[in-house]
Amino acid sequence: MASAAQRRIKAISYAKYGYMFIAPFFLVYCFFQIWPLIYTFILSFKGNQSAYNDFVGMENYTTILFGKGTAAGAVATQQEFLKALGNTFILWFGNFIPQILLSLLLAVWFTDAKVKLPGKGFFKVVMYMPNIITAASVAALYVNLFGDSKYYFINATLMKLGMAEPIPFIAGPVASKIMVMYIQTWLWFGNTMIMLMSGIMGINPSLFEAADIDGANSTQQFFKITLPLLQPIMVYTLVTSMIGGLQMFDLPYLYHNGANFSRNLETVAVYIYYSFNKGTVEQASYGYAGAASIIIFIITAILGSITFYMNRDKDAIAKKKQRKKAEKQYKAKMKQGGLSL
Repeated sequence: MASAAQRRIKAISYAKYGYMFIAPFFLVYCFFQIWPLIYTFILSFKGNQSAYNDFVGMENYTTILFGKGTAAGAVATQQEFLKALGNTFILWFGNFIPQILLSLLLAVWFTDAKVKLPGKGFFKVVMYMPNIITAASVAALYVNLFGDSKYYFINATLMKLGMAEPIPFIAGPVASKIMVMYIQTWLWFGNTMIMLMSGIMGINPSLFEAADIDGANSTQQFFKITLPLLQPIMVYTLVTSMIGGLQMFDLPYLYHNGANFSRNLETVAVYIYYSFNKGTVEQASYGYAGAASIIIFIITAILGSITFYMNRDKDAIAKKKQRKKAEKQYKAKMKQGGLSL
């Protein structure tokens, strides 16, 4: 038995000091992230315009999704939201696919030991630099380069080369989308390239050496070694791009001439912004904005879950199932033999 002196000795726990150090982060996170999300969810069940304090249940959701509701202009509200949702997916897909292909090509090229490219560090820095430029500056630059009239640089150059009419790079429903896709790709492909390069450099070089000895060419090494082992970083890139793409706001909102915003580039984030900013509180559509926010949150969560499910480690899952099955069989045998675990 322990002596009285030993019983009086108390264990000293320093865990509370750890909680004190991380408490500021969680307080700030709850205040700026958790509470706005909860309040947005509450707001989605409130009314619009002068009835913003009234509880309307699921009416905002049925209005913007199906055009059904007691409020005036329900069909027009639904059409505007669905158009914004379609624009969001078009702009995301249109910039993600060329971005990931270009980034993967450059990442493989820059990390290939066989390619003796002078000045690799310089090219990496130059390709990453657009990522650190603010979206407002980029939008202003491209608006002044690709203006719709013949007096802007690109159209003036094209017309000198023989084009009859200027191209509506900003007001055109198709050309404006292509421009925003291009700008987004130009802004982010450097960042994606750096992430993919870090994933490739984390692959064991002995795998490539063994493939060289076995006679595998570069294409076979890419599809059999590089691409499968890049799966975790590819999933991360896809999920982060999806979150950023579905929340795209700055470029679609800023890419226009004059004070009139082009509805051809209206994304869900822009739709939410305009729903909140309709003059006075009695004119704003807080309920629609809240419902749109929750819908895009649910879409993002579903797509993210599908992405993780499709890219899960099937071998690890199969081994885990086999291990559980073996444990059950072992326990059953022990019980049949009259032994307790």
